[in-house]
Amino acid sequence: MNIQEYFARISYNDCHKDADLQNLTVIFQHHIQAIPFENLSMHCGETIELDLQSTYNKIVKKKRGGWCLESNHLLFWALQELGYDICILGGHSYEPAERAYTAEINHILLKVVIKGNSYIVDAGFGGAYQAWQPLMLISGKDQPQIPGIFRFIEDNGTWYFEKVKRKHYIPEQSVPFTDTPELGNIRKIYTFTLEPRHINDFQELNAYLQVSPDTILQKKSICSLQTTEGLYALVGWTFTEMKYNYMEDVDLVQITTLTDEEVEKTLKNKFNIVLENKLVP
Repeated sequence: MNIQEYFARISYNDCHKDADLQNLTVIFQHHIQAIPFENLSMHCGETIELDLQSTYNKIVKKKRGGWCLESNHLLFWALQELGYDICILGGHSYEPAERAYTAEINHILLKVVIKGNSYIVDAGFGGAYQAWQPLMLISGKDQPQIPGIFRFIEDNGTWYFEKVKRKHYIPEQSVPFTDTPELGNIRKIYTFTLEPRHINDFQELNAYLQVSPDTILQKKSICSLQTTEGLYALVGWTFTEMKYNYMEDVDLVQITTLTDEEVEKTLKNKFNIVLENKLVP
């Protein structure tokens, strides 16, 4: 495994000097704009192995994406190679339908310490809840970024991660502005503690997510990628293009339903993914 090969995969050409916040931010942004969040393996008969060599071969060599366990594990390796003080944490994601956080850990995120300050780095949430920059681990402080305002709230050792929602403008709809029916304008994302984890702590989860019929990952094929202006998302046959802050506090959302043939073309043209096996969305 070669760090220069990883840099080429994420189109990062700068001369890497220091393990500082500026370099971390640039590497992170290149990572999320090059490596899609995707679960396509589950929908084309491939098994997802949770070991670094397999992840490296899939994402770097085969130019695929991966879900949080893969993408953040690869980023963890790269940042560790570059000398960052980094550890793995485990998160419980929020299920809007249940209005609750999952009982079991089902997400992986990273904590990086630079000059005594802790930052949360998470390249594996995908969609509209993907931060574009490392977030300072500080409770109650709004941290505005292009995708929106993120914040952490700490309560008795548990950290809550959330985002302020923006309205969506969907040109085809007669109603000019739509908002999700969930009450309020805060979208809960996940909770976590600062207990350091090892990648092997997630092996059971990795196996479970691939067989459990109840998870959204099993029900739908998902592929999302951050762009310079917003994001692309392909869920099943539905392709969504989002442009952040198209108007004041409003995101532009364009939705297209694709044919099977168009799904393949879209994966290639928008996500730079060519699958080896047939996808069943």
